[in-house]
Amino acid sequence: MLINPAKAALIEIDVQNDFCPSYTLPSGEKIPPGALAVERGDEVIEPLNLLARTFADSGARVVATADWHPPRHVSFAGAHPGKKAGETVELPGTGPQVLWPDHGVQGTWGANFHERLDLRPVSLIIRKGFRHYLDSYSAFFENDRRTPTGLEGYLKTLGIDTVLLGGLATDYCVLYSALDAAALGFTTLVLSDAVRGVGLPAGSVEAALDRMKSAGITLVPSTGIVLGV
Repeated sequence: MLINPAKAALIEIDVQNDFCPSYTLPSGEKIPPGALAVERGDEVIEPLNLLARTFADSGARVVATADWHPPRHVSFAGAHPGKKAGETVELPGTGPQVLWPDHGVQGTWGANFHERLDLRPVSLIIRKGFRHYLDSYSAFFENDRRTPTGLEGYLKTLGIDTVLLGGLATDYCVLYSALDAAALGFTTLVLSDAVRGVGLPAGSVEAALDRMKSAGITLVPSTGIVLGV
């Protein structure tokens, strides 16, 4: 697929330690899995790195997002006595909220980007979910669906009309970021080889892919992207 680099941005969603599985450093040191590790989540890194470098070399923009939660964030099961990760509660102003293990806590190792993610091509980092009372799946809006992250304004000011998304996880932050991008008028592509899903509840990944397709979002492998005018 031919993409005009002057009008396109690659958005790398939440490639953070807490969402990645265990891995081994070249030194042989074993790094433990993150608090909310996505199975094979680190497989998104190589295709994102390759495409990000191509984007940067062509003058296209690369954006990275990250969960940046305060301790006892409203999305953490531990902030709700008697509740467990995977359960759902109703929150005023945002509706149903899936509860998760503590993850993406500000200033912790788990909130850091995975060390293999090449941040050199990245021109903007969006940190989301930093309000104690408000979660954020989308790169564009917090979960109240009213509070913007600033990404829309950044992209539109630069004249960008096409976004490509990859990262973690298919059925949550990638899904809602893609749906919002399409609703905001961006031509939206999701990189099929650069996303992995949580799978909670069962079938959520397949349902997410169906929702994207129904919203007019194109699923394409990163190897199918060609930059040019």
